[in-house]
Amino acid sequence: MNGFNKRYDAVVVGGRVAGASTAMLLARAGCKVLLIDRQAYGSDRLSTHALMRGAVTLLNDWGVLPSLMAGDTPAVRQTSFIYAGEVVTLDIKPDGYTDCLIAPRRTVLDRQLADAAETSGAEVRHGTALRELVFDRHGRVIGCVIANEDSVHETIRADLVIGADGRQSTVVRQTGAETYRQGMTASGCVYGYFEGMPDRGFEWYFGDGVAAGAIPTNHGQHCVFVSAASHRFASLFRDDIRAGFDRVCAANSPELAEAVKSARLCERLKGFGGQPGYFRQSFGEGWALVGDAGYFKDPITAHGITDAFRDAFLLARAITGGQPEGLAGYQALRDELSAELFEVTECVAAYDWDMPAVQAMHYRLSKAMKSEAEVLNSMLGVSRLAA
Repeated sequence: MNGFNKRYDAVVVGGRVAGASTAMLLARAGCKVLLIDRQAYGSDRLSTHALMRGAVTLLNDWGVLPSLMAGDTPAVRQTSFIYAGEVVTLDIKPDGYTDCLIAPRRTVLDRQLADAAETSGAEVRHGTALRELVFDRHGRVIGCVIANEDSVHETIRADLVIGADGRQSTVVRQTGAETYRQGMTASGCVYGYFEGMPDRGFEWYFGDGVAAGAIPTNHGQHCVFVSAASHRFASLFRDDIRAGFDRVCAANSPELAEAVKSARLCERLKGFGGQPGYFRQSFGEGWALVGDAGYFKDPITAHGITDAFRDAFLLARAITGGQPEGLAGYQALRDELSAELFEVTECVAAYDWDMPAVQAMHYRLSKAMKSEAEVLNSMLGVSRLAA
């Protein structure tokens, strides 16, 4: 085997939502798959948690949704947009696959997906990192060197190495994958988990140059985040992160500020300074990218996990022959489904809107998400959404 320890059809680097989902789907299609994740099994991750309709549809199709719902993941049947006090509430309409949305903690969701990948036949190793890709003399990726927590190295032969290793992807760095579209705006966000918040489904707040969200998740808690343009992040939160958090809550809604004040903060507040979005070249000879490694947009529209599930589905479909155009078709369809979502997110993350303008942006966002869900439903053989 020319120095290789083992051979796989695919090695997936990064065991979070995009990576675990891709590994699960490839294993179910009969591929020999190794999934590696440098993080510990069941570890947490900064997230807004909200899954949009496309993500819930895919989880249901994959058979993962029932186990998530069997725990204490709350069903979300309405979502509200609060524009400087004006409330617009929408019910979640049932379709062929789901009658609710969900927002599971990453300690719950990522664990379930890793388990599903392993049950499907993938070999799953936590605490294992990619050290380097192995290239042949023509520049094709033919494998990788991985290392466990004891720094024991192993050289793996693979027909395909898939980078699902996030924004700072090692696969991106070593393949030289180019960014061909770069975003210009970004949000700085602070997240906290609160117990004792009123449960009114997803709530999205918008004030003068600020935004916030209250998202019901596991253990009777809400993930509450506040955000503003990334260039304001340091000035808002540098001196006292809790005081800054409370100020931005109040700038969005006095009712939100009071609810947070009355609730119990369960864990320390955590921040994300922001990064502009991008599209990267996501395939080459012997390699591919999925999730944030290949495509990322600002978290203000809470569509990141849905992106990850969608793109895992599209990539697995391309690899296993469901998409005749192969990996080029995967990237093209990903970009087509993402274009309007990306553009609207760029606009929202600029924080230079007034209330009518941001309401119009959310109308565009809703139309784009409905179109995305219809495409996925069509691929899965589900009837189109009711108008």
